[in-house]
Amino acid sequence: MNTIGLGNALVDVLLKLENDDVLPEIGIQKGAMDMINRDQMVTIRTAQEHLPRTQSPGGSVCNTMRAMSYLGANSGFIGKIGDDSVGVFYEEAIKRAGVTPHLIRTEGVSGSCTVLISPDGERTMGTFLGPGPTITPDEITEDMLSRYQCIYIEGYLLVNEPLVRATMEKAKKLGLKVALDLSNFNIVNAFKGMLEDIIPKYVDILFSNESEAEAYTGQKATDAVRTLSELVEVSLVTLGKEGALIGSHGQFYTVPAEGGKPIDTTGAGDNFAAGFLYGQSIGASLVQSARIGSMLSGYVIDVVGPQIPDDKWEQIKLKVKGILA
Repeated sequence: MNTIGLGNALVDVLLKLENDDVLPEIGIQKGAMDMINRDQMVTIRTAQEHLPRTQSPGGSVCNTMRAMSYLGANSGFIGKIGDDSVGVFYEEAIKRAGVTPHLIRTEGVSGSCTVLISPDGERTMGTFLGPGPTITPDEITEDMLSRYQCIYIEGYLLVNEPLVRATMEKAKKLGLKVALDLSNFNIVNAFKGMLEDIIPKYVDILFSNESEAEAYTGQKATDAVRTLSELVEVSLVTLGKEGALIGSHGQFYTVPAEGGKPIDTTGAGDNFAAGFLYGQSIGASLVQSARIGSMLSGYVIDVVGPQIPDDKWEQIKLKVKGILA
């Protein structure tokens, strides 16, 4: 089963600041996670030209597609980028990771999430979505989708209702499975009416964490997974260090968490989804698939940032063989 992801194309830039002077200049409070506009983005990029930085392609769904590709799956990614060097970097980097890019280009600045690391280690994040959320339904063609058997969509795109509805409809018509990640409890609260309509209509696999599942159902996780599983083929609720719950066709399973004490939980959900969707793509059982997801989460919480280091993948593939044995 080939899987294509649809999400915000964001370059993750980690910058080590010499001092905190740039923060008041761009108007972000130290330690905050803020959405920023184009002007603030340009200020950051100008102020940091000489600073040491690492950049990697990001955005929730892109993280998932890359991890799936490292496991050996055929994955693709649809996103929208600007005509700048950041956009060029994004496309090259996802190709290198083995993900097929289906990128839509427009004029202007590409989206990015900049993590400013102060000398005392405190992190301040500014996210500029760029053209990401402005994809139009007709920019996603049947030709793009028809090479895949599953599409994975992030909840952050629900702000663009016509896009999400039209894409899910196209995907269903072409026979693809539709997987949705609820992304954030604020998103669930803001778009509840729409979710109540599209989930039973189009969604086959639904990913959520505890707070998102509760925002949607008004219930604690163990009851929420039951309620959600009546709406979709497979409902998954992740519980952090308590593992994950799966509900499907009246059957319920619990999968334990893996990994030690988290250093940084960024990307845990993205990697869980990657492991689960990979398992499903090769015909593994629901529990085996979730165990692969749980293992990937365990690896990513061990490092700073949403990506598992390259040198871990051989070890991971051996463990996947063990889970599937």
